[in-house]
Amino acid sequence: MKTKLAVAIAAALLTASCASTQSYAQNETTERPAVVQTAANSQATADSVLTLNQIMADQEWVARSPSNAYWMADGSGVIYQQQRENSELNDWYHLALENPSEAHTIPLDRLHRYAHNDGVYNVDRSLLAYTFEGNIFVREMATGQIRQLTRDEARQSQLLFMTDGRVAYRQGNDFFAVDTASGLTEQLASLETRDAPKANEEPKDFIAREQLELIEFVQNERKIRADRFNQQEELRAANESLAPQPFYLGTNKQIVAASLSPAGDKLIVAVSAPNSWRDDGDIMPNYIGEDGRVKAENVRRRVADAKPVEHQLMMLDLESGEQTTLTYNTLPGWDEDVLADVKRENHEAQGKTYTSEKKPRAITLMQDWGWQSGAVRWNSEGTEAVVMLEAWDNKDRWIASLDFAGKQLVNQHRLHDEAWINYTHNEFGFVTGTQDTIWYQSEEDGYAHLYAKTLDGEARQLTSGQYVTEDPQLSADGQHIYFSANEPHPGNYEIYRVAVADGELEQLTELGGINNYELSPAEDQLLITHSNALNPPELYVQAIGTDTAERLTFTATDTYLSFPWSAPEIVPIDSSHVDHPIYTRVYYPDDYDADRAEKYPAVVFIHGAGYLQNAHSGWSNYQREFMFHTFLTQQGYVVLDLDYRGSKGYGRDWRTAIYRQMGTPEVEDLIDVVNWAGVNANVDTDRVGTYGGSYGGFLTFMALFKEPGLFKAGAALRPVSDWAHYNTGYTSNILNLPDDDPIAYRRSSPLYFTEGLEDALLINSPMVDDNVFFQDSVRVVQRLIEHEKEDFETAIYPVEPHGFRQPSSWLDEYRRIYKLFEENLK
Repeated sequence: MKTKLAVAIAAALLTASCASTQSYAQNETTERPAVVQTAANSQATADSVLTLNQIMADQEWVARSPSNAYWMADGSGVIYQQQRENSELNDWYHLALENPSEAHTIPLDRLHRYAHNDGVYNVDRSLLAYTFEGNIFVREMATGQIRQLTRDEARQSQLLFMTDGRVAYRQGNDFFAVDTASGLTEQLASLETRDAPKANEEPKDFIAREQLELIEFVQNERKIRADRFNQQEELRAANESLAPQPFYLGTNKQIVAASLSPAGDKLIVAVSAPNSWRDDGDIMPNYIGEDGRVKAENVRRRVADAKPVEHQLMMLDLESGEQTTLTYNTLPGWDEDVLADVKRENHEAQGKTYTSEKKPRAITLMQDWGWQSGAVRWNSEGTEAVVMLEAWDNKDRWIASLDFAGKQLVNQHRLHDEAWINYTHNEFGFVTGTQDTIWYQSEEDGYAHLYAKTLDGEARQLTSGQYVTEDPQLSADGQHIYFSANEPHPGNYEIYRVAVADGELEQLTELGGINNYELSPAEDQLLITHSNALNPPELYVQAIGTDTAERLTFTATDTYLSFPWSAPEIVPIDSSHVDHPIYTRVYYPDDYDADRAEKYPAVVFIHGAGYLQNAHSGWSNYQREFMFHTFLTQQGYVVLDLDYRGSKGYGRDWRTAIYRQMGTPEVEDLIDVVNWAGVNANVDTDRVGTYGGSYGGFLTFMALFKEPGLFKAGAALRPVSDWAHYNTGYTSNILNLPDDDPIAYRRSSPLYFTEGLEDALLINSPMVDDNVFFQDSVRVVQRLIEHEKEDFETAIYPVEPHGFRQPSSWLDEYRRIYKLFEENLK
């Protein structure tokens, strides 16, 4: 299911030019669909002086962009959030399409009438059920009448219209169904993580056995308890007015997920052994608490301390009470030693011999980062179900159907990757209007594409090409799958739909940039979140089948619009190592002269997250950094911002190039970009600096430590220095586990290369960072001290987490970065 609360990454075409190369924007046609302006919003005269104080101030001065936008239930307007002026709070707004210039705040006493963004429809779409603050509401689509079905402190979730018309929901580990007409609520199932109760416990030792044998009173008491227990069991079995017997799943277990059939007759449940996200020793000191004392904050465990997790999959028959535990031995590769070569290499490095053997792998439900619907999907009748499973070693993903009669899993699709399975691009489900056809995303051909398959047939590829599909959503009639994709250009995401029957592809927008969408209830319009490189995200609406998008919101401030922002050019820079260009945003000074005798100094920005795309044609995820880059160009710098190998948007091979060698291909790409700048952008390669945060800070370390002289100065912000200390979900994908693959960790962690520092280094670290721990910087500093290195400085930020919150901290950080460049590159 498509994520309903769209994240506006934004975008549009870039139009700056460079004499030495052609950009994507220059090659694009100038014939664009009309954008109807519904309000005056012309750019102010650019006569303001840009300062670091302005850039790093509270970002309300830039825009209060709309977010989390979705359609009114009747399609008459849209709803979105917007930051309240001079506040960190957000308010909800309603904008009617018939009068888009007069959006109004939704009053709190009516908010429940609009909170249907994650609602579910019944079969004929005459009813819409949704939750607000944990309570259930049902809207009659024809009349707009809304009825509240629950009003309590409990939290209802997992709404589902059953085949008999009732609304089912989950409350804790109990499942209920409510009749929308009568209001009668029936408990369908209850899940208990304990053993089934007994009338009497069996005697546990000699004394207890003798007591039972000798004392008649004890015998009588046990008989009375047994009679009462049996009577209650007989009553529950014979009288349908009582709640059904709970399912007792056993002790020492925790419920991971549970999914009810639309027919209300089955539950699929996943359980695991109890596990915690941290251990007692996983703490972080907070020195600036309200009480003036040091507080120990809880933080997640490190990948070095991780242990495999396995989910046990169970089928529960709600009619018979039968429980069936499924095995994974019907999945291809379920017992393969997929890390045999890795373990053999590490054993040989230690002078040992590794013997490979087959044994069951730890397998879990797939934990996709963007899902709302979970890893279990049912057809509309509740007769078939499919689950998405992944190996805990990150090398396999399976889609399997459930054979309810045979009580086993049936493999429908195996995606194997010798590196790791992507944690995104895993959407799937049943095709509406069919009971045995599924659709899914897969990277099996090298890019994230869409497929369809009957449960007893072969898969059909619906999309293909060197682009990725994002946010797929099946139409209500099951005829099309809507999605966004960077088919025109890696940095340009448009909206498409593909016919499930024959794979006919239709491009719905041609707006340029990156476009996120919400399909209208009648599926005749698109609500689009769109931006360009110089303007923050705004809302547009476009009727499907037309080429005109109407702009709905205008949130950029006059102050922001008054500045002469530098429009970057997207340049495909040739790689020395692979047959794929390194797409790079290049910012030039306004008075740039390609033939100037004195070559320009340059700064290379390294984006964070690793798997993220930033060299695109839209509003940057790094808003302050984008503005900082204009500031740098005004000071005479050329700025480059690359999507190194490992970045998102370029397919599987680009993503997995960093497997077991983080920091190696990325630094190779940095070298290529610097060399290109020297040849093509009139840059003095002896006066190039770099900076980046998080993963960008890690790569700053790796570049300065392993390639001294490449950069004369670098600023590493909240940097990872030792991957064994980072989290499991991210790190084990790329480097496996430290105990299995110490070679990969030593090869990829800057801490092992600190002796190579020869250039100026600034380390900026927040102290209450629960993502990249402050300890990462502390250990690097100690290593540099022990190496007797001189040209490094450290700045600490006592109250800041991984993402800074205080404008004063942002300002301090970027003053230091700018000073570093001015002192070393000018």
